[in-house]
Amino acid sequence: EVQPVESGGGLVQAGGSLRLSCAASGFTFDANAIAWFRQAPGKEREGVSCISSSDGITYYQDSVKGRFTISRDNAKNTVYLQMNSLKPEDPAVYYCSVQGSNWCWSGTAYWGKGTLVTVSS
Repeated sequence: EVQPVESGGGLVQAGGSLRLSCAASGFTFDANAIAWFRQAPGKEREGVSCISSSDGITYYQDSVKGRFTISRDNAKNTVYLQMNSLKPEDPAVYYCSVQGSNWCWSGTAYWGKGTLVTVSS
């Protein structure tokens, strides 16, 4: 069974940093793009960042460009989201999304259960 597992969420002051991890197994990890989504209370789930599998191309939502960095370690079956300069608008539950192909935004095949990020002002 494929079950991505997120970790690394928590409470941080505005301007601080967190690194989220998504560990996944049960499939050919380096064959699938991996994305991070987030959902704040009362809002729809939105794509934050994605990294393709074949060439490591990365994508970022405009609001996080320059602050967040996505990376992957295929040897560890893990994708990371380094979040710097966190803002009051960043708090949400962050979800790992195993994409259905090696291309980003091709649709989610598997969702993690999420990790909560809270930012204090």
